[in-house]
Amino acid sequence: MSGDIVIYAVSDSIGETAEEVAKAAAVQFNSHVKEIKRIPNLTDINMVDELIDRIKSSNALIVYTVIIPEIKERLIKRTMEYNIPAVDILGPVIENMERLTGLKSKHEAGLLRKMNLEYFKRVDAIEFAVKNDDGKDPRGILKADAVLIGVSRTSKTPLSMYLAHKNIYVANLPIVPEVEPPKELYMIPREKIYGLVIQPEKLNEIRRERLRFLGLSDNASYASIDRIKEELKFSRKIMKALNCMVIDVTNKAVEETASIILEDINNRKIEGVSGENTRNY
Repeated sequence: MSGDIVIYAVSDSIGETAEEVAKAAAVQFNSHVKEIKRIPNLTDINMVDELIDRIKSSNALIVYTVIIPEIKERLIKRTMEYNIPAVDILGPVIENMERLTGLKSKHEAGLLRKMNLEYFKRVDAIEFAVKNDDGKDPRGILKADAVLIGVSRTSKTPLSMYLAHKNIYVANLPIVPEVEPPKELYMIPREKIYGLVIQPEKLNEIRRERLRFLGLSDNASYASIDRIKEELKFSRKIMKALNCMVIDVTNKAVEETASIILEDINNRKIEGVSGENTRNY
């Protein structure tokens, strides 16, 4: 059979790859390809049969990216039955990779799309964390998955970035005695707020080191133990008023604190939220 053809880009996922390959090939034949039809989400054997029955008498070419074994086997069988030309885009590549690596393919449809979606969500979460770092934009508090509050040098920023890489949208806010927290902090569910506290002596050590790093005197009030105790007392007052989770970050690695928050977020997704939420870690 010769003449103009219709190409069917078939996939058990969205079919984007098969369609792009079909387009790349079609341009080599000017206008002799009448149409390229994308057939996505072919995940049922009956759908395969319906497709073949519909096109079996037409001048058609199937270009496919099908991973699910039973769907692929059915497609091959039915196209051979009616002598419909069909080109497997991924099969030869996967087979050679299996041979070279000694591993088996996951045979899971749509993995690339899932990976891409995860990647772009992660980038978006990181951009959100940067934009909403250190209370830059209080409006971000209303959109965040988690809001970190605490006095200066309680690892709010590195913790925000770490959580952002886990696709969590995080805003963080410094607590300072002379400045009342923004109203937005009182407008969100308490379960989204995580108060970070630290032992005064440890914070004194961290702040003095920070001042030395900046070439400043470590005797500044910023590193004064009395000032630190005042700030921590005020921050605990705010946290108590908010009735939020309180995490003591003294001698905790960022990863350790993040795991506590991630576990809490996951538990809330699974179980829902109820009862008192004031917990100390």
